Amino acid sequence: MNAKIRAIAKRIKDYNTIVISRHVGPDPDAIASQIALRDAIRLRYPSKNVYAVGTPVSKFKSYGTLDKINDEKLDNSLLFVLDCPNISRVDGVKLENFTEVIKIDHHPFEDKMGEIEWVDTEASSTCEMITEFLISARFRANRSIAENLFIGVVADSDRFLFSSPGGKTLELMSILIKNSKIDISTVYPRLYLRPLNEVKFQAYITEHLKVTASGFASLKIDKKIIDKYKVDAGTASNLVNNFNNIKEILCWALVSYDEKLQMHKINIRSRGPAINEVASKFNGGGHAHASGARLKTQKEIDKLFKELDKTCKEYKKQQKDLQE
Repeated sequence: MNAKIRAIAKRIKDYNTIVISRHVGPDPDAIASQIALRDAIRLRYPSKNVYAVGTPVSKFKSYGTLDKINDEKLDNSLLFVLDCPNISRVDGVKLENFTEVIKIDHHPFEDKMGEIEWVDTEASSTCEMITEFLISARFRANRSIAENLFIGVVADSDRFLFSSPGGKTLELMSILIKNSKIDISTVYPRLYLRPLNEVKFQAYITEHLKVTASGFASLKIDKKIIDKYKVDAGTASNLVNNFNNIKEILCWALVSYDEKLQMHKINIRSRGPAINEVASKFNGGGHAHASGARLKTQKEIDKLFKELDKTCKEYKKQQKDLQE
C-alpha cells in the first residue's frame, strides 16, 4: 500500500461525516467514481454519514442516487474532490466548509485543494484510482460498486483504446472482475445503448463537421439543433469520443452552450497532436488527447480553433519529417 492510499484510508477511519464531490458537467467517470467510493465507505463503516453530492444527470441515474446536503459549514467533516483538477469546477460544495479536503484525480495538476492530493496522470481514469484504493486498502466492492468502477474506466479509456491504459489498468480490472464476479456483457449496454434520436443527432454532427486541410474538425451545436433532435446539451459531450476513427481527422472539437454557467463548453479530442497545452490557454485543460475548455464569446472560440488547426498542421509536418 503506497503512502497516499494509507493516508486516505486513515482519514476515512477518522471522520464520521464524509462528503464526496466531483466536477460540474459530469461524465461517467466522475459520477461512477464518487458513487462507488461512497458506497464502498458505507459498506466498510455503516455508522458513518457519507454523501455523494452534485447536480444529478438523468442519463446517469442507473449509477445510483446522489445525496443532498445543506450548503453550510460541517463540523469535523472530510471532503473528497474526485476527477477535478481545479477549484472553480467543483460541483455542489465549498471547500472552506470542510475540516479537511482530499483530492483524487488523474488530470494534470492545477489547483491545490488539501494536504492529501493523490494525482496520477498515468491512470486511465479516476475510477481506476478508486479501484486501486479499494483493493490496496482492502475495502469490499460489491456488484454495483464494481460495475460503476468498470463503467468509469471503460468510458474514460474509450474501451481501452486510448494510449494511457496499460498493464496496470488491465490488471486492476482483472482483479475487480474476478473479486466481484460482474458480467461485463450486461454492463456495456449502460454506456452504449442509445435512443434512435441520439443516433440521428450523431449523424447530424458527422454530416456537418467542418474539416480543414490540416485535419482539424469542428462544429458548434446551437439550441435549435438540440431541440430538433430532442437531446440535452450534454449529449454532444458524451458523443465526442465517437469520431476517433475518421481517417481525415486528427483533432476535433464540439461546442455546446451551458445555460447554467452561461458559457460555451468545448470538448476536444485528438488521435495524434497534443491538445492540452492549447486548451490551457483558453480556460481549459486536460489530457494530451482529451481536453476541454469553457469560453464566453465566439471570438474566443475562433481563436481556439485557429490554434488547434495550427497544432494539427505542425503535427502533420513532424510526422512527414520523421518518415523522410
